[in-house]
Amino acid sequence: MPKRTPIGQSSAHLGLHDQLPVNPQSTTSRVLLDNPLLRVVNFSFDAGQQLTEHSSPRAVVVELLEGRMRFTVEGEPHLMNAGDVIYLAPGARHALDAETACRMSLVMIDMDLVEETDDE
Repeated sequence: MPKRTPIGQSSAHLGLHDQLPVNPQSTTSRVLLDNPLLRVVNFSFDAGQQLTEHSSPRAVVVELLEGRMRFTVEGEPHLMNAGDVIYLAPGARHALDAETACRMSLVMIDMDLVEETDDE
């Protein structure tokens, strides 16, 4: 488990591309930030790697940094290319299939700690 990152403390995470290589026939992840408000995890996937359907109690923002993957949300497939972003509401069922070697950033936000607004 990584060291917890206080909400009020800034931090820099550099050189991540080299620290999280795409390994043959593997999925690799590294937790970058972890505190009560959010968790940031970077992933690398070799082509053909999958994550089976699952959900998170947190809201999730997924950004594909490199490659191409099929990302399914509540049964609806989306072909993601580098730079694409998907938002997952808390509890949304999702799965992915890396069509090429990929790098992905995932940000999980604890909505219980976020003030609700009328701007929905």
